[in-house]
This record gives sequence, structure tokens and C-alpha cells, in this order.
Amino acid sequence: MWWGLGAAITWAFDSVILSIALMSTCFFSTEQAIALASFTSTFLHDGTSAVFMFIYNAVRGKLGKTWRLLRSKTGVFVLIAAVVGGPLGMSGYVFAINEIGPAYTTAITAFFPAYGALAAHIFLKERMKPYQWVGLAVCLIAVAVLGFNPDEAVPGNWLLGIIGALITVFGWGTEAVVISYALHFGEADDESCLQIRQTTSAVVYMIVILPFLGGWGCAIDAFTSDAMLWIALAAVFGTVSYLFYYKAIDRIGAAKAMALNISYSGWAIPLSAILIASMPTATGVVCAVAIIVGAIVAATDVKELVAKRA
Repeated sequence: MWWGLGAAITWAFDSVILSIALMSTCFFSTEQAIALASFTSTFLHDGTSAVFMFIYNAVRGKLGKTWRLLRSKTGVFVLIAAVVGGPLGMSGYVFAINEIGPAYTTAITAFFPAYGALAAHIFLKERMKPYQWVGLAVCLIAVAVLGFNPDEAVPGNWLLGIIGALITVFGWGTEAVVISYALHFGEADDESCLQIRQTTSAVVYMIVILPFLGGWGCAIDAFTSDAMLWIALAAVFGTVSYLFYYKAIDRIGAAKAMALNISYSGWAIPLSAILIASMPTATGVVCAVAIIVGAIVAATDVKELVAKRA
């Protein structure tokens, strides 16, 4: 249980600290810097996390295993999942944080396990029980209520922020389905998968996204600014969150681990209030709770969730 809670709390810290980094002047110095803030910060975040994972796996003697996984059939699916969950999902996440703040972003993106359950139902033919459809509907209604009740206190554009968060839901939910399929081959190691994921995300930004957008100048400015310290700190929390999450899956099973992990949206609300003096409206809090509960119901087998560990 504590591993799952640790994953949730550290991801909430990651989200709030990223929002502090995005307040740095390097992301507001020019119109281009403003437009590319989510891309440059995500590149630096995932790149730093990739370096941490390289060091972590090197110390544990697992670099060879990571290389073998990368060249396998399973590795191909891990790469696909990394592109969808990293450049797509994480860019949407950071963009949403920049527009509507960490509290609302974490609340909406907690919907991703429910979407993942729906995608697994469609593509992997995993059956959904009636109550899971109800949970999915609750999530959709809560997101819709948020969409039609904008909070004027958010730092950016309300609608664009919600769209960014929903892109994250699609990216992370799809990533989970692809990874689930890849793990059926039995070759994957979770820590090796994480290293491949973060490295792939950083490389795609490095050789495709930033050159295409002309964003290398902005990335270098951010790297040499005080914002980089905050981004690196966020990356530490993010990497630890993933490692805790995988440990929770191993100790208490995927259903309970996921249910504990998506509580990050709940932890982000008090952390936002304490660290950046940002607090959602009463409607926002109610919708956040509805999304968390709905996602848990939609993404898990209730019998498995409440069952005692044998």
C-alpha cells in the first residue's frame, strides 16, 4: 500500500514543481518561448529522467538487459508506447499545467485509467462490467462539467488547458494498453521499460520535435536558466514515482496499485495550495473527486480491488 501512496504523492510533487518551473522568465521572454514552453520543458524533464534511469540501471547492472529488450519484439511495442505516452501524453500534461495549473490538470488526467479500460475493451477484447461503464460515464460527466464551468483564476486559457489534459488521457491510456500487450510476451522488465520510455521520449524531442518547431534555442535558454533546477527536481520526483508504482504493482497487484496511484490528483490540490497558493473552486474539487472515484471503478475489478492479499 505504501508504495502506491508513495507513487501518488511523488507524482503530485512532480506536477506542482513543474508548474513552478513554468513560471520562470525563460518561458515568457519571447512569443516563441511562450508557445514552446510545454515542449522544451517536457524535453528537459524526460531527458533528465532518462539520465537518472541510465545511472539507476547501470548501478543495478541492468543496462545489458535493457539493450536486449530494446532489440526484441517486445521492445518495438515499448518504443511505440513510449512515443504515445512521452512526447504526446507528457507534452499535453505540461501544456495543461501551464494553462490551467496542476490541480485541475491532475484531476482531469486521473481519467486516463478509465479511458485505458475502454481502449482495452475495444482493442484487446477485455470485457467491461456494467459498473465499469458507469464509472466511465461519471468521469466523462465530471470532465464535461469542468469544461462548462471555467475557473477565471487559472493562469492561461481554460479550454486549451482541458484539451491538453484530454490529449494526455489519450496518450497515457493508449500507452498503458500497448504496454499491457507487450508484457504478454514475457520479456519485459519494468525498470528497463521505464529507461526505454524516458530515453525514447527525449530522443524524439531531440531529433524530431524541437528541430521541426525551431525550439532548440528555447531549450538551451531553459537549460541554462534557474528553471532547470526545478525541472530536474520534478524529474527526480517523476522517476521515483514510476519506480514506486512498479514496486506497488509487484507487491499488491495492478488493480490496487492503479487505484492508489491515481490519487495523485487529490494530493496535488493541497500541495498546490501550499507551494503556489493555487486552489480550485468547490466545483473543481467535487469534479476531481468524481473523476478519481469514477476512474477507479471503471479501471478495476471491484472484487479484486477489495480482496485481501492471499
